[in-house]
Amino acid sequence: MNENNELDLLPPSSLTRPLWRQLFVNLRSNLTRENLPPLQLTSRPVDVGMLPGDRLSLPWYKTVFTNLGDVISPESLPPLNLESQPMDVGELIGDQMSHMWWSSLLRSLADAVAPERQPALQLTSAPMNLANIADSTLLQVPQWSSAISTPKVFLPDKPKTYAAFQLAPARPLPKPDPAEIEFVNVLEQELRRDLHRSRVRARIWISVAVAQVMVLLGGLMLPALKHLLAVTGK
Repeated sequence: MNENNELDLLPPSSLTRPLWRQLFVNLRSNLTRENLPPLQLTSRPVDVGMLPGDRLSLPWYKTVFTNLGDVISPESLPPLNLESQPMDVGELIGDQMSHMWWSSLLRSLADAVAPERQPALQLTSAPMNLANIADSTLLQVPQWSSAISTPKVFLPDKPKTYAAFQLAPARPLPKPDPAEIEFVNVLEQELRRDLHRSRVRARIWISVAVAQVMVLLGGLMLPALKHLLAVTGK
């Protein structure tokens, strides 16, 4: 806002600055920086280590040496300053599941024989006095059963009336066309003939395959048989 408290929506004057003047301002800010007062921190700074951008810009060998250094001589960190009071929650569920079955059995028996004594429960609210509820200004809604003064009567259901209707007579089936019957018969005959021919072709091809397998087996077994006969003849 300006001196007259009017909202100024115009762009800043730095956008219309010439290029040579902008270069001169940048050089002057780099050479002679403005002396700013020291920064006054209102919160305690936290050391987060190296930023992810700087970590990714490092060469690969530096990260390898850093990892080896962390493994060989890890950094000794100061003790952790807790701002909240720790609470004992007992053994974690993951640790309980990692125990053997007999440890849980012994623990169950020990709890049944000598249960752990807990301290008295500290209530933060006062018990409610039921005798003073009638004299208070609280809204009370009675139960619906106490508001009924007459016994419950279940009235019988009204008899259901069904309208009588008559079934329509079944329509007679249309007589088949002789031409369609003849076409279906011819189609069935052709289908049966094709199935018979396919069975015959399948048997022929199976016989040819079996004959080829037998010939191959005979060709493989014939040299071995000749060698066996030659050995037994000697």
